[in-house]
Amino acid sequence: MIDITGPAVPGTDHILTQEAIAFIDHLHQAFAGRRQELLAERQQRRALVGNGRDPKFLSTTASVREDPTWRVAGAGPGLTDRRVEITGPTDPKMAINALNSGARVWLADLEDATSPTWENIVGGQRTLQRAVRGELSFTSADGKDYRVTTPQEFTPTVVMRPRGWHLVEKHLSFTDRSGRTAPASASLVDLGLYFWHNAAELVASGRGPYFYLPKLESHLEARLWNDIFVFAQQRIGMPVGTVRATVLIETIPAAFEMEEILYELRDHCAGLNAGRWDYIFSIIKTFEGRGKRFAFGDRSGITMTVPFMRAYTELLVATCHKRGAHAIGGMSAFIPNRRDPEATQNALAKVAEDKRREAGDGFDGTWVAHPDLIPTALAEFDAVLGDRPNQVGRLRDDVEVTERDLLDITSAAGEVTDAGVRSNVSVALRYIEAWLRGTGAVAIDGLMEDAATAEISRSLLRQWIDNRVVTSEGAEVTRERVAALIDEETRRRSAGAGGDSDRFADAAELLHEVCLAEEFPTFLTIPAYARFLVEAGDRVDALELAG
Repeated sequence: MIDITGPAVPGTDHILTQEAIAFIDHLHQAFAGRRQELLAERQQRRALVGNGRDPKFLSTTASVREDPTWRVAGAGPGLTDRRVEITGPTDPKMAINALNSGARVWLADLEDATSPTWENIVGGQRTLQRAVRGELSFTSADGKDYRVTTPQEFTPTVVMRPRGWHLVEKHLSFTDRSGRTAPASASLVDLGLYFWHNAAELVASGRGPYFYLPKLESHLEARLWNDIFVFAQQRIGMPVGTVRATVLIETIPAAFEMEEILYELRDHCAGLNAGRWDYIFSIIKTFEGRGKRFAFGDRSGITMTVPFMRAYTELLVATCHKRGAHAIGGMSAFIPNRRDPEATQNALAKVAEDKRREAGDGFDGTWVAHPDLIPTALAEFDAVLGDRPNQVGRLRDDVEVTERDLLDITSAAGEVTDAGVRSNVSVALRYIEAWLRGTGAVAIDGLMEDAATAEISRSLLRQWIDNRVVTSEGAEVTRERVAALIDEETRRRSAGAGGDSDRFADAAELLHEVCLAEEFPTFLTIPAYARFLVEAGDRVDALELAG
């Protein structure tokens, strides 16, 4: 049984239909227990690493890696050419901008680029429902009209990213057959609503129900997703194998199981993506208690060219192409500023360098966060691909990556500066404040910040505190010093906010907790969501559904 405990918000009548809620209930009845088991396995694995056991390639699945014969399903209709993908949240304005952008793919993001307010989640699904049918339009508060002007057959292929396994949707509660009630799985809610409302329509339009799968930590989690895809397709009478998934390799455990993840999803898999920012956060978090061997310098020094990041991306390309899968590059955080030509020129140069490296390494496509970056990224991939839709046929037989290479963190060690400490405080505080107001992708100091980059900022601060790091200027990074900087930055930002609507006090309270408390939360979004984004309201309806 699923109960809707959140208030009615725009889109409720179209999205939270009795049939859609019944479908979500069926997903929970079938898979919620396995989700809990896999989350428990994550905790066990983290405890082992925390006690000194480094991740390794799995001996139990060596036969999968050594078997040269198997391949993944590969690209579905509309996914053959993915040379530039634009990512962004699913509010109507951003969706329209993405659909008009000229990118090959739109990553419609309900995860790191979306603040999961109930209104954003339901509204995002409504946006997607209208976009898939070519019905999306929007009028802003100042009367400006936004329309999709690109013919629908030329709009980017939509690939939706649901929230990760670790997150819940507290506006829906699930009661299992034994009578236990808990918040619904955010992953099952996001995928279920999108699939139920849009899968058949997407196929009819010549594309299909496609997904980006975030935060996976093992091939067993990939197996769970595969079983969900089979269940969902059978439930609506769709041929099994219609769904396509691209998995973000954005955790250090997943980097050691890339081939196994492809294997488990082989009937539904299109490729892997190098989720660079979450990957860096995962390394900081995973080895947080393991001493200075795993300590980084300033965030600005953790680039894609440091040895452990090169190992990770090279292995990803080689693994994908060996199995007929796309390798999709990551997000360069630099963004243009239409009011500052010099800053824009610098951003475009850095993005061009980043995308030139990815195309040269064999990636089949890449991500951008802003429409103005598409021509720059496209030029770099066009220069390598030419008329070919991808370079999956380019096998990287020259790549040999060892366990040691993936864990070569020491070679990336750099200076910690006073400016770096202050920047992390400022970025984390400003991002959290915007997130609490419902914005999940935020331009800060010329960079596009989302939940992953905010996680890096707050986890670096904690890493430096725990390792008693001294900045290059001679100041030790302590709890007291970081707390003082948070309070100072809060006063400064609040004074300049110009009104009573800012959330800097709440953001500061949360940053103190997720950075400085005795227990270090695995994700800042978990306590932030539970404390600030769960809306009480009149129940829309209590739907008792057949299991």
